Amino acid sequence: MDNDRIKGKTDDVVGRAKRQVGEWTGNEDAQAEGAAQQVKGKVQNAWGKTKDAVRDAVDDAKGNRNDDLSDRDRKDRDVA
Repeated sequence: MDNDRIKGKTDDVVGRAKRQVGEWTGNEDAQAEGAAQQVKGKVQNAWGKTKDAVRDAVDDAKGNRNDDLSDRDRKDRDVA
C-alpha cells in the first residue's frame, strides 16, 4: 500500500472530525478547515490508489511477459 493512501486516509478522518466539531460548536472556520482537509485527504488517497494500480499493472506486465517465453528462452535468460 502506498504511503499516500495512508496519509490521505488520515487527513480525511482528521478533517471529518474537525468539520464535525465545527458543526457542533457553530464554528464555521473549523468546519471549512475540516472540509478542506477532507478534500486534501481524499485527493491524496486517490493519488495513492492510482500509483498502486500502475505499480500492479507494471508487475502484471512483467509477470505475463515471462509467461510468454518458451521453455528454451526461459532457460537461456536464467543462465545469463
